[in-house]
Amino acid sequence: MRLWSLNPRHLDRMGLVACWRESLLAQAVLAGRTKGYRNHPQLNRFRAQTDPLAAVGCYLEGLGREATARGYHFNTTLILRPCGQTPPPLIPVTTSQLDLEWRHLGAKLAQRSPQDAARWEHDEPSPHPLFQPVPGPVEDWERG
Repeated sequence: MRLWSLNPRHLDRMGLVACWRESLLAQAVLAGRTKGYRNHPQLNRFRAQTDPLAAVGCYLEGLGREATARGYHFNTTLILRPCGQTPPPLIPVTTSQLDLEWRHLGAKLAQRSPQDAARWEHDEPSPHPLFQPVPGPVEDWERG
């Protein structure tokens, strides 16, 4: 499971679709609707929030907005707790984590999406709108 800390605009089509599916799985885990992936370390940052379902809902909304901007049709009615008018507080993510994910994404794009890899080379990493960069090492939950 990869719940990117990066802004969804950086993802290629395959990455965006995979992140959407995996985020829906994360939402199901946080809602207690599945037994699998309950101990996945990337869920820790959502569980640490006052309202984990609202946090993952805002994460999903960010993915949904990017999909819509690209002309894709993600079923946003699957989001159990959308942000609404009061989004949850931003979740900190370390700059080292963003850098690691940026390099990881670049390697994936080089393998499967040359056009997106060329765009990636001229871009700068930015976080998903739910995350606030803070100085620090790679996150403890990162397995890569």
